[in-house]
Amino acid sequence: MKISFDRNFDWHLFSLWAILVIFGIFAIITASAAKIGNDIVLKNYYWKQIIWFFISVIVFYLVLKIPLSVIDMLILPLYIFTVILLVIVLFMPAVNNAHSWLFLGGMRFQPSELAKMVMILLVSKLISKDHISELKMLYKALIGVIIPVTLILLEPDFGTTIIFWGSLVFMLMQAGFPLCYLVLLISPIIGVVFSFNWILFVIASLILIYYYYRERLSWVLIAFSSILNTFVFFLTPVLWNSLKSYQQNRIITFFNPIHDPLGAGYQVIQAKIAIGSGQVFGKGFLQGSQKNMNFLPEHHTDFIFSVIGEEFGFIGAFLLLLIFYLFFNRIIYLIKVVSKKEYKIAIAGIFSYLLLQTFINIGMNLGVLPTTGVPLPFISYGGSNLLINSFAVAMVLKYSVYKEL
Repeated sequence: MKISFDRNFDWHLFSLWAILVIFGIFAIITASAAKIGNDIVLKNYYWKQIIWFFISVIVFYLVLKIPLSVIDMLILPLYIFTVILLVIVLFMPAVNNAHSWLFLGGMRFQPSELAKMVMILLVSKLISKDHISELKMLYKALIGVIIPVTLILLEPDFGTTIIFWGSLVFMLMQAGFPLCYLVLLISPIIGVVFSFNWILFVIASLILIYYYYRERLSWVLIAFSSILNTFVFFLTPVLWNSLKSYQQNRIITFFNPIHDPLGAGYQVIQAKIAIGSGQVFGKGFLQGSQKNMNFLPEHHTDFIFSVIGEEFGFIGAFLLLLIFYLFFNRIIYLIKVVSKKEYKIAIAGIFSYLLLQTFINIGMNLGVLPTTGVPLPFISYGGSNLLINSFAVAMVLKYSVYKEL
């Protein structure tokens, strides 16, 4: 198949990426500035983000120019290198109770961000072979995921772990893995969710068994799933009691932020106040009181969406969501039209991990999801996050050249 880069290059997606990054830099400027009276105190986060933006542009250009055959050769060495970084980072100083950062001079880098992309590229290659059985597909997928996930859990970084497993599910679905088997894989979650009520657990288990029967799963698999879910049901209270008090408090506060308004629930409460106070048109550029008085923690990173809601109101937040919608909708379109199975799976993985980050971040800003420290893609301050997310978009654009004509 003859490829014309100029004709097939997806300028639509590239433009949406550029708009999101520019929006993010502007949001970081207002989030890192505090207006007190007539004085404006501006922190240096914005120019650091601009530096990372230029680094991202260079990486973006290199990815588009390097032949795919070379990138394919680099996937496995890059995976091994990333695993080594994830081991090294465990011995680095803790930041916010987690060993997640490598310190490079005056900058920090988060290896778990790189691990997301490397995992997607490796797994998409492993499970894209023709005539591969479901068991072999699952086995190969787990090989690519289990090592980085285990190391990231040790940091600990539960939010990134969720994104890993979510991306894996999307990739398996795109590869043609039967939905009933995916349900089988994630079914132990009912043992966690309903561990507080055995009646609900029994009802949910019976519904699952009926679904498996309808899908004609073997009774061996049905029995194994039921035993595993029951084991998780009894294990969950034991694990709960083994958690530290601050970890239990965070989970309880997820369901009821008022439970600890000055502790674990403080961020969520202040974020909701900030968004609500913005009303329709917002308080205006640099006028956010929650941000200026520093009531809203991490307002240039995890809770930057709340700053946008406070200063630019419903209109500003809606505009950002609209851009994200167009961005993700375009990636969905490319999944459909790209011709090669491996590239379809890789794009599906990239789509899912960016979508999950967006969903989790905005959800925790609105108080409907727990605070996990997941940044908002392209918007939150963070060099490694911007770099790897831009690398991901560059890979989508590289694959998009291979459209079905």
